Amino acid sequence: QVQLVESGGGLVQAGDSLRLSCVASGRTLSMYSAGWFRQAPGKEREFVAAIAWRGAMTVYADSVKGRFTISTDNAKNTVYLQMNSLKPEDTAVYYCGINRRVLVPETAPSEYDYWGQGTQVTVSS
Repeated sequence: QVQLVESGGGLVQAGDSLRLSCVASGRTLSMYSAGWFRQAPGKEREFVAAIAWRGAMTVYADSVKGRFTISTDNAKNTVYLQMNSLKPEDTAVYYCGINRRVLVPETAPSEYDYWGQGTQVTVSS
């Protein structure tokens, strides 16, 4: 089992930045890739960014490309999401997920085995 705890969300204005953190504990050696997803009220969970846990391969949704950066700190078992130039449409609950089966970053929520509890990001205009 892997436990995930997200933090770093909050209420910001359009154009501001936030950095989300997701700390993993438990069987962390089984983590192959990590991803950030978000879910707005009344909408399905959507892909934001993903990264191979021990490699440089990253994937981003078109809507965040150039504004968001995903990274990992293997020593701290932590995955980050740096969010710059935030927009009101970025408002959602952000979740991190861990995939323990494949080494490449995945974009489908169904490919993730563990999830955190989520952290709210609200961007005002």
